[in-house]
Amino acid sequence: MNILHDGRRYEEGCFSAHALDIVGDRWTLLIVRELMLGPLRFAEIKAGISGIAANILLRRLEELERTGILRQSTQPSPVAAQAYLLTAAGQALWPVIRSLCRWGATQAGHDPTLFVSPTSVMLSMGAVYGGKRLSLDAGFNLDGAMFTLRLEAGRPLLSRAKRLEGDLTFTGTPNGVGMAIYGPWPLAESVEQGRVIVTGDPGLAQAFVDGFDLQRADTEPAPFNLVPT
Repeated sequence: MNILHDGRRYEEGCFSAHALDIVGDRWTLLIVRELMLGPLRFAEIKAGISGIAANILLRRLEELERTGILRQSTQPSPVAAQAYLLTAAGQALWPVIRSLCRWGATQAGHDPTLFVSPTSVMLSMGAVYGGKRLSLDAGFNLDGAMFTLRLEAGRPLLSRAKRLEGDLTFTGTPNGVGMAIYGPWPLAESVEQGRVIVTGDPGLAQAFVDGFDLQRADTEPAPFNLVPT
């Protein structure tokens, strides 16, 4: 893994500083986030990150490839195209993404009306689910991007999908579905007002949504005694 020291690096032996040398630049973890559920083309990555310029994205992708976080691959179908996918080192950043998501969910000032990508909505659900030990498949169509969230005794498993199917399905914009899942809109109100389309048993859908209580999205306990503040 080749780490360039260009003035943006910390030049410390600390493991945390070393990690930030690799993935601490602006946009980097958002690129990793978008690739967590599988390979994407350049335009697909850019569409999932609000405000990033094409030249900055290309530079970050080159840096991440150089440091071994991702690699390029030719995807055979439906049309052969160059795509980016995470290496094992990149996939190992999931606990980092998960912890940031869970921590951010408990902090004041979050605006659910700002841009969210389909992938970020799905990853957030995989990060914070803590409800009943349900076993079901929930399908999602978020502005045409298809996903499946499978619960196996309450354990969430995420994947991209080619079609919308499941015991429950949710269709809408990423923001609309996100706010139906997390609030402030009740699920029944979201459905009634057309913000989200839900198929399946209404009671099961409510039990599923109840599992995404952001008040339970706390971080893991520290392996030491925290000083009271």
